[in-house]
Parts: sequence; structure tokens; C-alpha cells
Amino acid sequence: MIIEEIKDRLLSEQDLKYKEFQLKLMPGISFERVIGVRTPTLRKMAKELAKNPEIDVFLRDLPHEYYDENNLAGFIISELKDYDKVIQYIDLQLPFIDNWATCDLLSPKAFKKNRDRLKKDIERWFNSNEVFTKRFAIEMIMSHFLDEDFDESYFPRIAEIRSDEYYINMMIAWFFATALAKQWDSTIKFIENRKLQEWTHRKTIQKAIESYRITDEQKEYLRTLK
Repeated sequence: MIIEEIKDRLLSEQDLKYKEFQLKLMPGISFERVIGVRTPTLRKMAKELAKNPEIDVFLRDLPHEYYDENNLAGFIISELKDYDKVIQYIDLQLPFIDNWATCDLLSPKAFKKNRDRLKKDIERWFNSNEVFTKRFAIEMIMSHFLDEDFDESYFPRIAEIRSDEYYINMMIAWFFATALAKQWDSTIKFIENRKLQEWTHRKTIQKAIESYRITDEQKEYLRTLK
């Protein structure tokens, strides 16, 4: 069966040093759940498996046993071209995502040509009480609505989020730091008016100052807003 074939292949690609490295980055993920397969290997496998007519069986076999299986599933979903199928698979996967790495690697190619439809799905995810589902929603707004399809209406909604969850607040900071780099004039007012939680406000400024996309002049001004 394809499920066992994939698991056997992942185990054959195990890198114990990489496993130790990954575990340090993900507190709360148990040693037994991580195989230790490097990302380039997972991406290569995903490109092959996305073309396999039986891949639906693997993507629906939830929950997966290993962290690496979850990541592989995310990379496979990101390769698929059918928007409706991608949404179905994402909705299946999101409840089982329990770490930032698996959440953040989800970057479906099908979203680029379907941004109008994506907005409706973002709404569902954004309103979720699940930490990584909400984080994913904010990341998709950051990835798709800060450039040619810029939508400023998301700014106040994200700024108004009040959460004790570290991984949500970090994503909010990442969002506004990226927005400062891409849409300075629309974003800076949210920092000037201190619309974010204090911790998130400071983290946004820190991340923006660390960015090579922010000018020296802009960085100097941001330092005055700490």
C-alpha cells in the first residue's frame, strides 16, 4: 500500500543529526514522532507523489504517525493544481497541525490563480479558535494580499487580535513587519498608534529593523516607536 511505501521511504532517508536539530526548534514534539528527513528530500518526494493517482489515500490517512509525514503531506498539497481538492486536503490537515514548521510550509501553488476564492476560505480559517489554523490564515493573507492584490482591509482585523498564544502573536508580528517592507504608508499608522499588543508591537519593530527590505531611515524612525 502507498501508505507503507511512503513510511518505509521516509525511514530510509533518516538523518539522526537533522532529527536532533529539528527537535531543538520544536518544543513539545516528542522524539518518537520525528524521523529526521531533510526538507529538500521531502520536497523531491512531494513532487513525485503529487502525480501518483493513489496519493489521496495517504493524504486522508489521518492522523499521521510521524511529523515528517505531516510535512510531506503539506508539500504534496502545495504541489496540487486543483483548488477544490487543495482546500479539501487543507481542511483535513489543519486540525492535526501542532507546530509552526508544518503550518508554515503549506504554500499551495493553486492559491495564486484563485485569490478571489481564497478570501472566502481565509475567512473560515481566520475565525477558527485553533492556534495553527488561525496562524495559517494570517500567513495566507501575508503571502497573497500584500503585493499586487494588496488588501488593506485585513490590517485592522489582524491588529485587533488579542491572544495569549505565542505562535499567533509571532505570526502577527511577522505579518506587520512584512507589511512595513511592502506597504509602508498603509502599515506604519498601526505601529504609530500602537494598535497591537505590547509584546507584538515590540516584536514587529524588532523584525522590521532586522529586515534588509526596510531602509535605514525607516529603521531609525521605528526605533523611536518602541
